[in-house]
Amino acid sequence: MESVILFILVLLLLFLGVPVAVSLGLSSLLIIAFFSNDSVSSVALQLFTAAQNYTLLAIPFFVLASAFMSTGGVARRIIRFAIASVGHFKGGLAMASVLACMMFAALSGSSPATVVAIGTIAIAGMRQVGYSKEFAAGIIANAGTLGILIPPSIVMVVYSAATDVSVGRMFLAGVVPGIVAGLMLMIAIYAMARIRNLPSEEWKGFGEILEGGKQAGWGLFLIIIILGGIYGGVFTPTEAAAVAAVYAFAVALFVYRDMGPMKGVRWVNEGDTKRARVGFSASVYAIAFFFVWMIMTFFLTADWEGVTLRGRSLSGLALSLAVMIAYGIWRGGEKGLAGLPGLLVAGLPIWRRNLALMGRNFLPAFFNEDTRKTTVDAARTTVMLMFIIVNALLFAHVLTAERIPQAITSVMVDAGFTWFTFLIAVNLLLLLGGQFMEPSGLLLIVAPVVFPIAMELGVDPIHLGIIMVVNMEIGMITPPIGLNLFVTSGITGMSLIKVVRAAAPFVLVLFLFLIIVTYVPILSTWLPYSLMGPEIVTR
Repeated sequence: MESVILFILVLLLLFLGVPVAVSLGLSSLLIIAFFSNDSVSSVALQLFTAAQNYTLLAIPFFVLASAFMSTGGVARRIIRFAIASVGHFKGGLAMASVLACMMFAALSGSSPATVVAIGTIAIAGMRQVGYSKEFAAGIIANAGTLGILIPPSIVMVVYSAATDVSVGRMFLAGVVPGIVAGLMLMIAIYAMARIRNLPSEEWKGFGEILEGGKQAGWGLFLIIIILGGIYGGVFTPTEAAAVAAVYAFAVALFVYRDMGPMKGVRWVNEGDTKRARVGFSASVYAIAFFFVWMIMTFFLTADWEGVTLRGRSLSGLALSLAVMIAYGIWRGGEKGLAGLPGLLVAGLPIWRRNLALMGRNFLPAFFNEDTRKTTVDAARTTVMLMFIIVNALLFAHVLTAERIPQAITSVMVDAGFTWFTFLIAVNLLLLLGGQFMEPSGLLLIVAPVVFPIAMELGVDPIHLGIIMVVNMEIGMITPPIGLNLFVTSGITGMSLIKVVRAAAPFVLVLFLFLIIVTYVPILSTWLPYSLMGPEIVTR
């Protein structure tokens, strides 16, 4: 009886327009106050306990890192690299937009942030070369959903907090499905491009790919720091999120200089001589290589016996010098190796100018208007998410206290449900709910109910998590509350109805992808279990 009243209260409040967080919290409080043997004081205890969840601490840091990485400069560099890689195919610019969304998803963990950052630039670019506005909007709306599937993902963190499943395994589980989803979208685009005779970009050679990768490298290296740190045993996912936020701040303000007090100031000026530029670039490549070498070898050799910091440093220094010498000889002209010292000396004024600039602006960068605005926006998003999550965890507490999941499990098992039919029911439930609710809130309502049933029927917990995330993806592009639809409408100026029509053909691709993910569990479980072993759940 209590379960029926609880769900009726939640649905009634939602249809009355009450915010999701308030609906969950108020319904739970009323059940505890009038129908449960639980004490009302347990509400305060549960809210405090939920707020102290260490896993959830990753969310504000990932949100902050996403906010700094969502600057136009990072997205622009990623799009250039994507166009250089796949732009020469039929429909190449559209395919490059999907690839750019995949790469930015690995930086932001947020679908709306991916749509805004990539869509603002990519849609305008596609329009200029002859794509229709509707086609471009439909691609970005769908490709942006990969933001919550390709790790790191805020929604995966929420699922892990709700079910006590490993965040690290969930992140790894999203890699293969994320790549498959992106490839399916690109194959669909290629097929449509052949039919509609859509344009392709000129092939500019591997040099353009290297140049694009070089420019996007500082941003994309965040992926290595997060995933390499977690699976190299250096960070927990929460610590990786904190490191990601600091790194994103440093790259946005001091390296790319897309915001803050040094906004628009280039590292190399037009007045610098060619020798100075070559000498500066040679030293930059050497330092960058040494930096990457030390981090990568630390991640890869953390458990290796006999590998010392001294050994890694010396080998890294030798290889960095080799990189510097090779670049200097290649770009330095006829003098070859003998002219390398002169090139390095010529580049010193560029170093001195930029280090002095960063030194003067180090403290102002923390208090700059751009930094303040980015931090405040991230804080608002965090408060909204955490308010929903804490109230949803209170709702989950009531479900557990009243043994509602166990009762539903008994009914479904007695009715003859198997894992196959159960997953159909879960997909239908989540697809319906995703049309009306924000992903994190819906997931926190449904996960505590379906998780025990799934364990009883033998469904893998990591596989279930990926299925739920993919359903959340589709929910973000289905009306009436599809968040990506509203964001795409905002950046294109199109009506919501037109965006829905534009996105519909590609939604069918994601439906097909959902079926594949649901009934081919090895896509989700192969990588995490190969590297970390199976997830152990105590029933």
